[in-house]
Amino acid sequence: MAGASSPSSGGATKTPVNWSSAWTEARSLVWARRGRLTIGLGLMLINRLAGLVLPGTSKFLVDDVIGKGRHEWLVPLAVAGGAATIVQSATSFALSQVLGVAAQRAITEMRRDVQRHVARLPVRYFDSTQTGVLISRVMTDAEGIRNLVGTGLVQLVGGLVTAALALGVLFYLNWRLTAITLVILGAFGGVMAYAFARLRPLFRERGRINADVTGRLNQSLGGIRIVKAYTAETRERRVFAHGVHKLLRNIATSITGVSAVTAASTVVVGLIGVVMIIVGGGAIIDGQMTLGDFVMYVFFTGLVAAPIVQIASIGTQITEAFAGLDRIREIRAVTPEDAGDERRGSLDRVRGEIEFERVWFEYQPGVPVLKDVSFVAPAGSTTALVGASGSGKSTLIGLVMAFNRPTAGRIVVDGHELSDVKLRDYRAHLGVVLQDNFLFDGTIADNIRYARPHATLDEVRAAGRVAHCEEFVQRFTDGYETVVGERGVRLSGGQRQRVAIARAILASPAVLILDEATSSLDSESEALIQDGLAALRAGRTTFVIAHRLSTIQAADQILVLEDGRLVERGTHEELLAVGGRYRQLYDKQYRIVRNRFVNPGEELEPA
Repeated sequence: MAGASSPSSGGATKTPVNWSSAWTEARSLVWARRGRLTIGLGLMLINRLAGLVLPGTSKFLVDDVIGKGRHEWLVPLAVAGGAATIVQSATSFALSQVLGVAAQRAITEMRRDVQRHVARLPVRYFDSTQTGVLISRVMTDAEGIRNLVGTGLVQLVGGLVTAALALGVLFYLNWRLTAITLVILGAFGGVMAYAFARLRPLFRERGRINADVTGRLNQSLGGIRIVKAYTAETRERRVFAHGVHKLLRNIATSITGVSAVTAASTVVVGLIGVVMIIVGGGAIIDGQMTLGDFVMYVFFTGLVAAPIVQIASIGTQITEAFAGLDRIREIRAVTPEDAGDERRGSLDRVRGEIEFERVWFEYQPGVPVLKDVSFVAPAGSTTALVGASGSGKSTLIGLVMAFNRPTAGRIVVDGHELSDVKLRDYRAHLGVVLQDNFLFDGTIADNIRYARPHATLDEVRAAGRVAHCEEFVQRFTDGYETVVGERGVRLSGGQRQRVAIARAILASPAVLILDEATSSLDSESEALIQDGLAALRAGRTTFVIAHRLSTIQAADQILVLEDGRLVERGTHEELLAVGGRYRQLYDKQYRIVRNRFVNPGEELEPA
């Protein structure tokens, strides 16, 4: 797979955070919102400067108003303190509004951007990546950027500014006491740096574990019928319990680390208090400081220590945000399937002639799945694919749908090489009915009109009649507005398949893919639907995969695949006359049917 390694499933090798790339992502985010962040920073500076007023008045209150009896200063000091408090309150509210909205908008844009990129990734990427991992990237990892473009980064800057200003005042009041305090704070900074180095991998690992647990839970809930049918509830409970306990251990270790940082900050505050008692008290006794100086010193020491504790908390959150950005970068590094489409030609109209010219394909290097396959499917013709499981039929269909690109050779559509036309233009002319029919949690009408969202209800009903949906839809109280449930769980397998066929009929494609399109139908329903499919195939290039050979006898050509090679090609009659692999498959299937309905007790002869 091109690009960075895919997010891992449980047990995959861990990769370190690429802090350089994460920083580049963070810088672009911050720069794109520099206007709001600048306003927020201004508000934060006003807020922090206003916060210095009340502690600053303490010296004058103690030394002048109380000590020297200048009572006329009492009211002005109170007014100044009150005004500063109002300014602090107003700027705090404005800050949350300016940066809170900016953060939520950034999160929304990030989620949309990541989801848009994920939707453009090749199908084979989804085959090797858990759904829970992708959901975690889109929803959880994007959430962390609030600390970069929200109040987190601004609070970090504001804390540093407050600490710097307060530190200047402390040096002015008593440089010796401040120097000792700085040594203690420097040691604390070293402890925090070490703590961050240990916490960063934990936060990255938490996202991976959470994605694994979410993915497994999604699978077990989606396959609840299989889980219950095989009484695997206990097994799934154990798997989930193991995952959440692993998550618990990660969180517990993270909490321990954060708590250690908080405890260290408490020790720092205590040490500073002890130093102030000894050094500051001695300075007052020696007449080097007034009582007002000391009270003011205590307040401003708090203004230095408090931002450091805040920096520890915000720093951890920003570290988590960086780890999330790096995981998002991994997703973005994967090359989308339509990369380079802007340089490719448009394809406004498709007649449907498809030609394979010596096509090879391999999922893993050195292990070919299709080997030198060549054929032409004329426009409007029906091509059936026959072969044992693993012979390459689904892989060939995947190439027709451009889910994969040939490793060698080329695929030509109406004279245009498929790799030279815009992927979206080509797929706009495809209609698909797969063996595993996926329905969305919505109404029957919504699922039928999925390919044409603006189709009228009359058009939906017309497609439903051709696919024989009317027979079961009319039994529902809400008709076509009946909600089918997640993955169409409220419909039977045959009903889901008819809805999928109606969806393809409404799409009116130039190229139609039918992968076991009638496999979930009984014989009576299949006979009815074959008429609808015959009408649907008229004038369209159709590729059919069907294990029941009786359903493909009218195909214009039948391709017989064996171990990735095209071993036979012709009509039903021609291939029977040749007496090759197709004849073997046909005779074997005929004997199975005959034994089942004519001689149910007779042993089958080896094919």
